[in-house]
Amino acid sequence: MEEITDNQAGTQSDSFNDIIETSTLKNFSEKSNLFNDFVELVPAKNFSERSNTLELEKESSFSGYYNKENLQFEADVPAYSLPIEASEIANYDDFIQKIPLTSESRDLLYKNGFVVIESGDYENSPGVGDTLVISTYKDLKVADVPIFITSDSLLHLYHIQFDETLKRAESEEFFDELWKLDKALLDVSIKDYDSASGLEKEAARRNVAYFAVALKLLEPESYQVGQSWEESGEILLFDSQEAKQYSVEVPSFVETDVEDELNLIDSQKGGTSPIFKYGEDYSQYTPRGHYTRSEKLQNYFKAMMWHGRMSMLLQQDLVSAEDPEKEAQIQTIQAFLISDHFDRDKELRDRWDRIYEVTAFYVGYSDDLGPYEYAKALDTVFGGNRHGVSFDNESLAELKTELERYESPKIYGGTGGIIQAGSETESKTLEATKGFRFMGQRYIPDSYIFQNLGFPALNVIDLLGSERAKKHLKNMGVSENAEYELSHQSLENEFGAFDEEAWNKNLYWAQLYALKPLLISYPDGYPTFMQTEAWEDKQLNAALASWTELRHDTILYAKQAYSMGYPQIQEEKPIEGYVEPVPEFYARMLALTKMAHSGLNDMEVLDEQSDKDFTTLEHTLERMLNISIKELENKELTEEEYEFIRNFDQNIAPMLENVDIKSQTSVLVADVYTGPGGNVLEEGTGKLDLMVVAYRQSDGRIVLGAGPVMSYYEFWQPLGERLTDEEWRDMLANAPPERPEWVESFKA
Repeated sequence: MEEITDNQAGTQSDSFNDIIETSTLKNFSEKSNLFNDFVELVPAKNFSERSNTLELEKESSFSGYYNKENLQFEADVPAYSLPIEASEIANYDDFIQKIPLTSESRDLLYKNGFVVIESGDYENSPGVGDTLVISTYKDLKVADVPIFITSDSLLHLYHIQFDETLKRAESEEFFDELWKLDKALLDVSIKDYDSASGLEKEAARRNVAYFAVALKLLEPESYQVGQSWEESGEILLFDSQEAKQYSVEVPSFVETDVEDELNLIDSQKGGTSPIFKYGEDYSQYTPRGHYTRSEKLQNYFKAMMWHGRMSMLLQQDLVSAEDPEKEAQIQTIQAFLISDHFDRDKELRDRWDRIYEVTAFYVGYSDDLGPYEYAKALDTVFGGNRHGVSFDNESLAELKTELERYESPKIYGGTGGIIQAGSETESKTLEATKGFRFMGQRYIPDSYIFQNLGFPALNVIDLLGSERAKKHLKNMGVSENAEYELSHQSLENEFGAFDEEAWNKNLYWAQLYALKPLLISYPDGYPTFMQTEAWEDKQLNAALASWTELRHDTILYAKQAYSMGYPQIQEEKPIEGYVEPVPEFYARMLALTKMAHSGLNDMEVLDEQSDKDFTTLEHTLERMLNISIKELENKELTEEEYEFIRNFDQNIAPMLENVDIKSQTSVLVADVYTGPGGNVLEEGTGKLDLMVVAYRQSDGRIVLGAGPVMSYYEFWQPLGERLTDEEWRDMLANAPPERPEWVESFKA
C-alpha cells in the first residue's frame, strides 16, 4: 500500500500555534485587529528572538484553513512497451482522421506514449489553438475524440477563481477603503503640519505630499469618467457620482512635489523621487495583470504600488541629497507620525487591517516594517502616554535602536537604484533599504529564490523538488559555479525544512505546494507515458505556466526581486476518456480550493456566485481525485464517471458562466524579476496546446485521447516596456518569442 505524503523534516516556531488555539479562525471576519491579539499573547521581550518580523509571524494563522487527506492506494496500471506502434492502438485510424498527426508528431507519440501539438500544422483540428479551456473540451466532445482531462486544466480553472475573487474585492471594496484611509491620513497630516516646527514640520509636510500622491492616483481623470462596460456587464469607467466622491484638493505647500512625483509615475521610467530623495523604478507603476480591465483597477494599482514600494528609510545610505543624514531623520519622523495616528485611531487600523489581512491571505505578508512595528517602538520608548513627545536626536536614536531588533528585508525591491552584479555589499544594501512601508509588498518564496540564484525560472521549480529542472539547469550551464552551488545548498536546506503547515501559510505558498506532486519521477504502476523524461518535461511546463498565472494574479502585491548578482483491434466496448492520474495533486488542489473558499467566506469577501463557483470546483476536484485513484488501481470506472469525463465542459461551465471571456483566456504575462542591465524577465502563457496521449483502459486496450495543456514562454524586455496582457497578445500574434528548448522532448 502506497501512502502519498510530503513529510519533510524540519521544525517551525510554535509561537503562533498558541494563538490558533485561543483564537477561533472561523470568526476571523469578526476580528478587528488580529495583530493586537498577537501582541498580547507573545511577550514583548521575545520579539528580538524572532527569525522574522511580527508581520511574518502572523502567516501561521492561515494554515488552519488547510486540511488535506493523506491518500492510500496501490498504483497497478499494466505497462506497455515504448516505442509503441500504431498497430497497438485500438482507435488509431479513427483518431488521426479527426486530428491528423504530422510525421514529427507521430514519432514523438510512438517514442513517449504522448505528444503535445500546437497551432500551425493543426489550425483546423478540434481543440488546437484555443485560448479557453472549456472551448477545447467542447470541441473535442463534438468531434467525438476521447477526452483526456489534464492537470493543466484544473490549475487554470483555479487561477480563474483566484483572480476573479481578488479583482472583485479590490474593485468593489478595497478601492473605497483605501481612499478613506488615505484621505483620513492626509487630513491629520495637514493638522500635524500646521502645529509642528523644525524637522517635525518638514516630516509632516512630506506626509501631506505622500498621501496626496496616493489620492491623486486614485482620483478619476476626466477621460476615465463616462458610461462603458463589457458585454459581461463589467464596468470599465467611473460614473459621474464616483468622480465627485473621489476628488481631492492638493494643499498649495506640497503642490509642486506632488505634481513632480505624478509626472515621474506617468513617465514609467527610472528617476529620483522629489519627496523621498532616492531612486525609484517608476516602470513598476504600469498597470498590468487584471488591473488593465477597468479604470478603477488601474488607479487602485498605481496607488497600492505607491504604498507598497515607497519606503521611509531608517538609514541615509540610499539618499541622494546635500544632507543625507537629515533626510533619513525626516523620513523616520514621517513614519512615526503616521504610526502614532494609526495607533491612536481604531478606525484607521480597521481599514488598514481589512485590506492588508485579506490580501495577506492571498499572497502573504511583507518583509518590510510597517505601522504596527513603528507603533510598538513608540510604546517601548515613550510608554502609553506620548502627548507632547518631541523627536529630538536622542529620542530618534532610541527609536532606531528599538527598530534594529527587527530583521532587514529579505528581498531587495529596487529601492535606491539597481545594485550591480557581484556586489560585496548585498547584506548592507538590504540593511540600507530597511524602513517603513505603509503597506509593503509581500515576501514570496520565488522572488527570494531569484534574489539568491537569479534566472531562469527553472530555479524556482528546482527548489520545489524537481530533479528534471535541476538537470536542465546543469545542461544550460546555470549551476556550474561555486557561488551558485553554495547559495543553492543553503536554499535547499531552508526549503527542505518546511513542513505541510509552513507550505500552506497562505494561498500563494499553498499553490506552490500543490505543484510539487507534478514534479516527481513516477514509479512502476503508473501509466507508461508518465514514466518518461518527456512527461517530466511536460509537467515542468504545466508547473511553470501555473506559476506564471499566479504571478500575473498577484503582480501588485508580490515583491519583485531586483538583481543582486547572478492493424486495428475489434472494439468490444466503446473508447472512453481518461483523467490524468495524479491523485496527490488533486488532493492538494482540493485542500487549496477549500482553504480559499473557507477563508474568503469567513473574511466576507465572496458574493453568492463566487461561493457557488468554489463549490463547483471542489466537487470537480473530488470527482477527479476518486477517478484517478481507480485508474491507478486498474479498476473499471462506472458509467457515471465516464459520463463525467465525456461532459467535462458541461461540468465546469457553471463556474465560468459569469466570468467574462478575457478573464478565462489562457494568454497572459507577468514580469517577475528585474535583472542586470535593467531588463525585466517576463513569464508568459499563450494559446492552449493539445496533448495526445496513448493510455491503457481497464479492459487492456491502448487508446488515444486528447486534452488541453498550457503553453509557456520566458523572455526579456527592456525596463520601460513591462508588458500588459494586451501587448503580450499582440506580440504573440506578430512576433512570438521562442519556447524553451527543453519542450522539444514532448512538443511537435
